[in-house]
Amino acid sequence: MTAKIKPSKGAPYARILGVGGYRPTRVVPNEEILKHIDSSDEWIRSRSGIATRHWAGPDETVAAMSVEAGGKAIADAGLTPEQIGAVIVSTVSHLKQTPAVATEIAHLLGAGKPAAFDISAGCAGFGYGLTLAKGMITDGTAEHVLVIGVERLSDLTDLEDRATAFLFGDGAGAVVVGPSKEPAIGPTVWGSEGDKSDTITQTLPWDVYREQNAADVRYPALRQEGQAVFRWAVYEMAKVAQQALDEAGVSADELDAFIPHQANMRIIDSMIKTLKLPEHVTVARDVETTGNTSAASIPLAMERLLATGQAKSGDTALVIGFGAGLVYAATVVTLP
Repeated sequence: MTAKIKPSKGAPYARILGVGGYRPTRVVPNEEILKHIDSSDEWIRSRSGIATRHWAGPDETVAAMSVEAGGKAIADAGLTPEQIGAVIVSTVSHLKQTPAVATEIAHLLGAGKPAAFDISAGCAGFGYGLTLAKGMITDGTAEHVLVIGVERLSDLTDLEDRATAFLFGDGAGAVVVGPSKEPAIGPTVWGSEGDKSDTITQTLPWDVYREQNAADVRYPALRQEGQAVFRWAVYEMAKVAQQALDEAGVSADELDAFIPHQANMRIIDSMIKTLKLPEHVTVARDVETTGNTSAASIPLAMERLLATGQAKSGDTALVIGFGAGLVYAATVVTLP
């Protein structure tokens, strides 16, 4: 007799219950970046919209920043750490290959013995983590999931690279995802274009760096082909964002907020124009003072919009992340 597997029983839907963020205490203005590259504050602002960014100090590790952001998100959701059934951490800048930093974070938070793992999906990592969390909730494998996007990109920034030295910042953003009686996280439109994987990449893999004379080889850093990435983001990601709206059955007129990955102000402005977003839609522009924090950028921007009152609980928001891979993920959510 063939055994019958018992079906999973989860919540009918999932929603974001709480959000938290952490920005390192050190604020780095463009003037400090200009000590290392031949450029100007005006050029940096015009090309990226960035005026300042936060860089982590020695004690502001990937784990430490995540604990701060995660703790705030749990509290914002009205929960305790013991109620977290899974911890998903998206990062490309945790320099220890194993174990997953998610396990350390779960322990430091006092979460007990939740499932815990890291994912690497670049600047789309938050969207990937959110989608996995939603699946866990509706499948019944966890009741509450902590999703963290965290980066210490200052560790991987080449300060002498004029194309990228000014772009990156550090920080952590987190949300708690839990059960919902009504749809509050729409279908995710996600994917990858691996034929463009060399447009954003690490300059050297760790094994090559180890094998060569460190005195003659620069420490691995991030590099990107700026114009190629810009064109891809402007033309292709607007299509993905529109598809996410269509899949959720939400029109641009029905949106309250637009929270894109904080890569570049010009990309954000171009997407607003292409999507024909009405003036009443609040747009996250956290990149101006936080820089590009990759996987952390969307939850950090979401947290700031809510904290400053630019967005409110129950608002409908379109979120989209895109970056190294090249990968992307977009969805429509109800804000906590």
